[in-house]
Amino acid sequence: MLVGLLGLQGAFLDHIPHLKRCGVDAVIVRDIDAMEAIDRLIIPGGESTVMAKFLDEFGMRAPLLRRIDDGMPVWGVCAGAILLAEQVDDGHSGSLGVLPVAVRRNAYGRQIASDTQLIDIPVLGLRAYPGIFIRAPRIESLAEGVKVHALRGKDPVFVQHAHIMATTFHPELNRDDWFHRFFLDIESFRNTP
Repeated sequence: MLVGLLGLQGAFLDHIPHLKRCGVDAVIVRDIDAMEAIDRLIIPGGESTVMAKFLDEFGMRAPLLRRIDDGMPVWGVCAGAILLAEQVDDGHSGSLGVLPVAVRRNAYGRQIASDTQLIDIPVLGLRAYPGIFIRAPRIESLAEGVKVHALRGKDPVFVQHAHIMATTFHPELNRDDWFHRFFLDIESFRNTP
C-alpha cells in the first residue's frame, strides 16, 4: 500500500513516522503523477486557502476529485477537513466538496486559543484522548449517513462518510498510531454504474 501526503503546504511530514510504524510506504504528493500512483491520501493541517490555490495552480483539483470519486480513501486533518467539506463559513461551497458537512474556520479561536481537549473515541476504544486543536474548524452540520466517531462537547470532531474521513484536531502530533491504523483499514469505495 502506498499512502500519499498532500505536500503543497502544511504539516504533512508529521505523518511519516506514524505511517512507517504502521509498515506502509508514504510519498509526498505534489503533482498529478504522484497522485495517480497512490492508494490513499492524507490532506494535512495547514492553510486551507493556500492548499486550494495550489491545487488549482498545479492542475491537481480535477484529478484529485476523480480519484476520490473512484473510491480512493482520503483523510482530511484540520485544514484538510475544510478542503473536503461541502460548505464552509455560512454556505460557501467547499474547495473539494466531497464530504457532506458544513464547517466554520477557526471556530474555537485564533492561534493563541489553540489547546488540547480530552475526547472519547469509542470506535477506537479510547477514553480521554488528548485531541490537539490548532485554529480548528467546527463541524456545524452534517448530512445523514455521516458517522460521528468523536465529539468535543456537542461538536463532531472525527467523522467518516464511506471512504472519506476527517478530524478537526491533529492526531499526528501525538505519539500513537490509532488514527493512522484506522485510516489504513478504511475500505476503498467503488461507485457502481
